[in-house]
Amino acid sequence: ATVSEPAQKCCAENIQPFLASILEELMGPVSSGFTEVRSLFDKEVNEIIQDFQKTNDIMKLKENVDQLMNLPFNSVKMEPCYLKVNLLQELLQDLKSRFKVYHIDFVIQRTQNFMQELMENAVYTFEQLFSPSRQADSAKVATTIEKVKLRVLK
Repeated sequence: ATVSEPAQKCCAENIQPFLASILEELMGPVSSGFTEVRSLFDKEVNEIIQDFQKTNDIMKLKENVDQLMNLPFNSVKMEPCYLKVNLLQELLQDLKSRFKVYHIDFVIQRTQNFMQELMENAVYTFEQLFSPSRQADSAKVATTIEKVKLRVLK
């Protein structure tokens, strides 16, 4: 009871007015990172489509889809996504001094973990939706992959 009123007053005067602008500032790099995840998934699936259209090889298609399943764990391909979020380091340094925000690395790491989790969900959903279509007519496979990709991106 003794601490509650001064703490609420302190938050209302020193933190609350800045929350919207802080959130907006932090969301730039976060949104940019998640957009990069989306673009990477889109690019990888487009490469699978192009490769299949060139070769018409169902076994190669299966191999490419299996490789896609490993995408979230491919640090080289995921690195550009993670780098977008590293901009938080600078933004959070300012917050650290103004609001005593600690564990900046933890915030960045958790954001990068969410990005990896999003990619895991995307490739898993893609595989689940596409799996029944693998046996389809090879003329329709590329179209089916495109439809599944759009469904996952939606």
